[in-house]
Amino acid sequence: MKKVFLSLFLLMLPFVANADDNRELYLDIRRIGLDLSKTSVRNAKHYQDSPVTALRADDQEFIKGVWDTALQYRVGDLSWDNSLFMEYGKTTIQPYDGDRITNENADKFLLSSDLAWARWHFGDLKFGPLARASYQTEFVPNAGSPRLNVVRMNAGLSLFDHPVIKSLYLTGLYEYDFTYTDNPVNKGAVEAGWRLEYAIRDGVKISTNGYYREYLTYSAYEDTDLKRDFSAELRMDTNLWNNFTLGPYVQYRIAKSRAEDVYGSNLMIGLSFNYIVKYDLLNYNSEE
Repeated sequence: MKKVFLSLFLLMLPFVANADDNRELYLDIRRIGLDLSKTSVRNAKHYQDSPVTALRADDQEFIKGVWDTALQYRVGDLSWDNSLFMEYGKTTIQPYDGDRITNENADKFLLSSDLAWARWHFGDLKFGPLARASYQTEFVPNAGSPRLNVVRMNAGLSLFDHPVIKSLYLTGLYEYDFTYTDNPVNKGAVEAGWRLEYAIRDGVKISTNGYYREYLTYSAYEDTDLKRDFSAELRMDTNLWNNFTLGPYVQYRIAKSRAEDVYGSNLMIGLSFNYIVKYDLLNYNSEE
């Protein structure tokens, strides 16, 4: 997988060298906001030792902070996106007849870099090879389990930069998981993912993003490693004032580990209050 990733990158280098002066640079603030949510977790008792926070949480209401931004560079048919996604949700419960209970429902730090070449054009739709490198961790470790630490490299094909289809891809995945430092695991998988946006009318937009991973190979055995992992989010943003929006959202994750016969899942339903804007850094203006 690493050789495929390197080959795709080298394939794009001559194109970069010969690119014209048609350059664009955007700061895309996809959303900075607060989510008010209600979580429903199934089979959490089977995933109490898992480093995946979403699978071991409790049923409860909580507030989650989200930061999702990307620096997008376009030159000719080359697209280079560098994104930072952070979320953290934590609830403290004080039962009248028990001790204080503190529970994390969301904890994610994801830094990624995508390089895509629009080798073919179909109207506004671009299609071509994609290479990605990313690092995912958490702000704090789960009680009883270590902090998640994963480096991933993807290589494959992508549809992108369409008014509706921002990204739709199918890739091979190499994953280096050093969550357990005494037993790091190299994994091979297939990953499909998407990011879609559609304006229903002026000031109202629906968006969805997510991924599915099917793990195929492992260099070592760790019972908390996942075999399958699916995550999806659907959100509606209604403009309130300037670049501030409010709307409902649904977020769902389901996964199965190597040691368990049942799937663990996490369903969030709530309201999302966000700041969303896109800045053209070369022309110094914003696109709402």
